Amino acid sequence: MSAINSITGPTLILCVIGHPIEHSMSPIMHNAAIKDLNLNYIYVSFNILPKNLRNAVKGFKALNIKGINVTLPFKQRIMKYLDEIDPLAQKIGAVNTIKNDDGFLRAKNTDGIGAKMALLEAGYDFSNKNILILGAGGAARALSFILAENANKIVIVNRTEKRALKLATELKKSYGLNFEGKNFSNKILEEEIKKADILINTIPTGMYPKINESPISSEILHESLIVFDVIYNPLETKLIKNAIEKGCKTLGGLDMLVNQGALAFEWWTNLKPNRGIMKNKVIEYLGLK
Repeated sequence: MSAINSITGPTLILCVIGHPIEHSMSPIMHNAAIKDLNLNYIYVSFNILPKNLRNAVKGFKALNIKGINVTLPFKQRIMKYLDEIDPLAQKIGAVNTIKNDDGFLRAKNTDGIGAKMALLEAGYDFSNKNILILGAGGAARALSFILAENANKIVIVNRTEKRALKLATELKKSYGLNFEGKNFSNKILEEEIKKADILINTIPTGMYPKINESPISSEILHESLIVFDVIYNPLETKLIKNAIEKGCKTLGGLDMLVNQGALAFEWWTNLKPNRGIMKNKVIEYLGLK
């Protein structure tokens, strides 16, 4: 019997942690996958105050929580408390998925792979393209390292320029010279968008409940641009709406969310979840808002 319908003594726990966490759709899609596969698991969310992160990690072991997704603001800072980190995640400098093997916490990053899958499934080729990434946090790091192997050039803009420069420097060490870090300003955005083939937004501006905000002005978008917003709540952000009006090709964050979640789920359970069911459950839930 599914853990959604009957939580019993042997029920195993999966979770997502963040701060805030109320916006997360991970419980919706993971519990749909659990129900579909008739597993005795349940997936819950925990709003962890940053000062309590270390104790929360100890709690994973003490309470035998089998799998943990990690979202803002913990993708980077949680790494120092873990036992083993996948080499790619180590290079990225951020994790989003943890597996508890009898108290030994292993971590990896499925964000970048999930985003790459979403772009390819949408028919968007990023080979030899100029990519502009807004933000330099965990999601930006994951995407930039995954896309760097095929892109012509990646420019990272961030409100804290130092973080953008740091990420660009790390990319140069691994892949070559075509990486730049710049300050997040209207002038720089206008200049870089003119040269970009793909714009990727990884910052939370426009995320529920502030759905009427966009990280950039619609005036600087151009119709030959592919606009990928990793935000999935709402399904269509202000940035995506503006891009559609400009004639841009667009991609929201839902497919990335589902892909990275499905990869994590398979790692935890050794079973492939139905991504269609996961995606439709989120759409159904968000459609009620």
